[in-house]
Parts: sequence; C-alpha cells; structure tokens
Amino acid sequence: MFFGKIPTLPMETWIIILGSVGLFAVLTLFAIWDAFKREFPSNMEKVGWIQLSIFIPFFGCLAYFLFGRKRGEKYNEE
Repeated sequence: MFFGKIPTLPMETWIIILGSVGLFAVLTLFAIWDAFKREFPSNMEKVGWIQLSIFIPFFGCLAYFLFGRKRGEKYNEE
C-alpha cells in the first residue's frame, strides 16, 4: 500500500466525518446556487462570490452567507 496501514475507525466516527463533509458540501453547493440566482451590482462580483465558494469551500460559503448574500438581490421570477 502507498499510505501504510490505515487505522480502523468505529462506525460512529465515520458517521461524524462523513456527516461533516456532507454538510460542508451541501452548504457550498447552496452558496453557489444562491449566488447564481441573485443579481449583484456587477457580473464580476457574482463570478467572484461563486469562485470564492468553489476554490475555498467552507470559508468561501461562510463569507458568502455573512457578507455576499446581502449585496445581491433576488430575481423577480414573474
């Protein structure tokens, strides 16, 4: 093996690890989707928030929800 001996973990630990990764993935995908659906003052700002969420997954989506979401307006879907 390339990595040596992989330690065995209890099932509860795997559930916590996979649940945390899944939660971060869902938050990141929601931030990307929400930024895509909002109208920002400029298209470059929209692209910037989406790129931040993609390239720095957890902190990017956290920054988007704290600062970026307020800057964008929802599209009127009429």
